Amino acid sequence: MLEKLKQIWKIRDLRNSIIFVLAMLAIFRIAAHIPIPGMDVKNLRDFFSQNQVLGLLNIFSGGGLENFSIVMLGVGPYITASIIMQLLAMIIPSLEALSKETHGQEIINRYTRYLTVPMAALNAYGFITLLQRQSGQLIGTLSSFQWLSAIITVTAGTVFLMWLGELISEKKVGNGISLIIFAGIMAGLPGAVQRTLAVFDPSQALNIIVFVAIAIVTIVTVVFMTEAQRNVPVNYAKQVRGNRMYGGVNTHLPLRVNMAGVIPIIFAISIILFPPMIAQFFVGAPRQFIASAARFIVNLFQNQLFYGISYFVLVFAFTYFYTYVIFHPHQIAENLQKQGGFIPGIRPGRHTAEYLQGTINKILLAGALFLAVIAILPIAMQPLTGARSLVIGGTSLLIVVSVVIETVKQIDSQLTMRDYEGL
Repeated sequence: MLEKLKQIWKIRDLRNSIIFVLAMLAIFRIAAHIPIPGMDVKNLRDFFSQNQVLGLLNIFSGGGLENFSIVMLGVGPYITASIIMQLLAMIIPSLEALSKETHGQEIINRYTRYLTVPMAALNAYGFITLLQRQSGQLIGTLSSFQWLSAIITVTAGTVFLMWLGELISEKKVGNGISLIIFAGIMAGLPGAVQRTLAVFDPSQALNIIVFVAIAIVTIVTVVFMTEAQRNVPVNYAKQVRGNRMYGGVNTHLPLRVNMAGVIPIIFAISIILFPPMIAQFFVGAPRQFIASAARFIVNLFQNQLFYGISYFVLVFAFTYFYTYVIFHPHQIAENLQKQGGFIPGIRPGRHTAEYLQGTINKILLAGALFLAVIAILPIAMQPLTGARSLVIGGTSLLIVVSVVIETVKQIDSQLTMRDYEGL
């Protein structure tokens, strides 16, 4: 490990890239502590610590929500815009054809940036309205100028983070958006540990030990499942072109167990947060029926059992849905056939596509169960350990481990490339 760090430090370009990435993440953390003027930050922090739904969103923003900072939305609107564009590419034939081209992908990325702006403005308006309607006057009455300036500031903060993420990605030492989320999650860890130690009871020492043991096992499992894949053997027939012979290679097609990543969890969070968030707007409705229905929905989603079961089912279902969105067996089979490749014992074309679809269905069950269990891990941990303040969440853990693995792989690939250049 030390030898690799020394090797990284000796390579000037790679060293400068890593320092640049760290500097960009430091700028993000500074921005997360710059509040929008006129907001009662202390009351907001108390409110977010008591609200499990918004507390989860606060983790992904790196504390930006509870500080009501200029980057309070984090990169959430950009991720939402990316998901919307991926779904539209399935529905609109012109976008689907565009996504298959290298230049077309750049155009779709540009559309995603454009879509991020109205998504950020809409999210900013929704959050400010939600906090205004909470009891305790978290946010007082705002003038039209204050409304407009707050929405523009928050939207600009999201665009600023999107720009930082793209600058980081250009250095090829990790995905910029993922690293920003990673930095936000890790920034909340010291505070969680501090809160736990502040209320530490020696009689609960066994619970803390159990928590640490489960956390270690979870990290090992996340690493294993993130790297797990099914290798489908592929043979390429020999082809004669001119006076040369090509092909005759035996290789494999990797099918990852967790092909969908954390996208199904983000889908599920968006769906499960929507009903109670909308219901909050109608708790104080003048009509008793509407107010009672709104309070019932809010209380229902605060029930840990109902929340956990709903979350589990949604993550499981969205894992299958998103995998079918990004995995196209017919296209893979067609490409293999064009390149002279085939799976031993399987006829090219339709039969290959059916074989790939059947294979992914088998391994997808393990991947969907894994993501669903990871998602509800905090809910299961709380009654077992009693350590509420230390529960960072299986989703956060999955993101942290995935980002670390991806970043290490990109750095290793750059080291390998420079080794070849030396030869």
